[in-house]
Amino acid sequence: MSVIISEGIRILVLGKDARTDAIATACVASPYGSQTMAYCEYNNPGLMEKCEFHLGPLTDTKKIQDLAKSKGVDLAIIGPEEPLDAGLVDALEEVGISCFGPYKELAKIETSKAWTRELLRTYDIPGSPDFRVFESTDGLTTYLHELGDFVIKPDGLTGGKGVRLSGEHLNSVREAVDYANQLFNTHGSVVVEEKLEGEEFSLQTITDGDTLIHCPIVQDHKRAYEGDIGPNTGGMGSYSCVDLSLPFLEKADVEDAKAINASVIQAIREKTGRPCSGVLYGGFIATTKGTRLIEYNARFGDPEGMNVIPLLQTDFVELCYAVAKGHLKDINVTFQPKATVCKYIVPQGYPMDTAKNEPINIPASLFNREDVRTFYAGIDKRDDRLYLTGSRAVAFVGIADALEEAEKLAESAASSVEGLVRHRVDIGTKALLDTRIAHMARLRHNSMSNNNHTNSLHAKRMTTI
Repeated sequence: MSVIISEGIRILVLGKDARTDAIATACVASPYGSQTMAYCEYNNPGLMEKCEFHLGPLTDTKKIQDLAKSKGVDLAIIGPEEPLDAGLVDALEEVGISCFGPYKELAKIETSKAWTRELLRTYDIPGSPDFRVFESTDGLTTYLHELGDFVIKPDGLTGGKGVRLSGEHLNSVREAVDYANQLFNTHGSVVVEEKLEGEEFSLQTITDGDTLIHCPIVQDHKRAYEGDIGPNTGGMGSYSCVDLSLPFLEKADVEDAKAINASVIQAIREKTGRPCSGVLYGGFIATTKGTRLIEYNARFGDPEGMNVIPLLQTDFVELCYAVAKGHLKDINVTFQPKATVCKYIVPQGYPMDTAKNEPINIPASLFNREDVRTFYAGIDKRDDRLYLTGSRAVAFVGIADALEEAEKLAESAASSVEGLVRHRVDIGTKALLDTRIAHMARLRHNSMSNNNHTNSLHAKRMTTI
C-alpha cells in the first residue's frame, strides 16, 4: 500500500547545511518533488541550483509561516535543530501545513539534555549513565570526585561543540568547575555524567509516533583531527557498512539501541500527549556493560543523514509525507545494501579560528555522479564564486559495494577541492576501522577475563566454606 499523494505537492525544505542539501536532492529526485522550494540563511549553491530559493533567518518563524502560506506549501521538511527549538513546526502546523519534524516541546529531547535524562529516569528506560543535573556548584566538586572520570554537558544547543571530557578537554576537577561556571552563565544548568569507554554509533529512527523505521547504523567522527584528537566539531565525517551495521558491534548492541529508541518514542507521547514525528536520532556507545545513550537529536544527523538518505530505496517525499500525516505504516521502507563514507571539507582552523570569506573551487567532474554525492554546507555563492562562511563547507559521500571502495571515492573527491580547506583523511579507512574493532575486542576480552576471575574467586570461597 502507498500513501495517496498529489504530484502537485508543494514542498519547503529548510536548513543551511549539507544535510539540508541532501534532503533537497532527494526531494527533487522524487516524481512528487517538482515544486520543491528551499529556505536558507545564506546563498547555499546546492539549494539555489535545485530549488526555488528564499533567503532569511531559520528562527524567524513568522516570516517562514507567511512564506509557506503565500506559496501554498503542503509539506515542510526541517533539516537542523535551531528552527525546531524556535517552534517552527508549531507555527506551520497552526496554519495547516504538515511537517516532517517535531513540535518545540518534543524537540526538548535534543535541546535539553537534562529533560532527556529525566525522561529516561521517569519512565525507567535503560541506557543512561550515572548523571546529575546542576544549576550551581553546590555539590559539584564532590560528585566529580565520586565519578573520577566525567563528562560536562551544557543543557542546551551548542552545535556539537559544548561537551568536554575529563582527561581530554578537562585536566582537573578545578578546570571542570571553572567550565561549569561558564555554562551556568550561558545555559543556566549543566549535566554531569560518568565518562563511558567503548565505541560510539548512531541510530536514526524515522517515526510518526506509532511506526518505527530504523536506519542503517552509522559512526560519526566528532574530533577535528586525524586519530580522533583535537576539539569537538559538528562532525568531520561518517561511514556506514554494507550489512547496515558496524563490524565492532554485536547484535545485542544494536537491538538494545532500537529498544531504547522505541521506549523513548512511547515515553514522549505519554509525557507530552503528542506523537514523536520525524527522526529520533540516538547517539549511543557500546560498552562492556551494555548499550548506553550519550544524547538524542530530533532530526537527521549531520553528517549521518547523508549516509542514509542516498541509500533509501523508498521515495523520500512519500516517506516524509507519510510521517507528517501519521501513515508511515502504509509504506514499505528499504535501504540499499551499500557502504558509504562521508568526508566534510572544512575551513583551515576549524572549529576555532576558521578561515572566512575565502574562495574555494570544486571540480565540475564531481557533480551529477551516482558513486559520489556532493552536498553544500557553509558555502556562500556570490558573483558566481564560492566562498567559505567559517562553518563546515562541503560534504562528499562515496557510495560503493565495499567500505574500502567508498572511502577511496570520498577521499579522491575531498582531496580535489582547492582553497584554504582541509579534511580528515582517516575517516572510513581500514586502518581506523581496525583500531575500532581492536578497541572493542580488547574491552570485551578484559571484561570477560575480569568476570571469570571474579567467578573463580567466588568458587574458591564457596569451596573453603
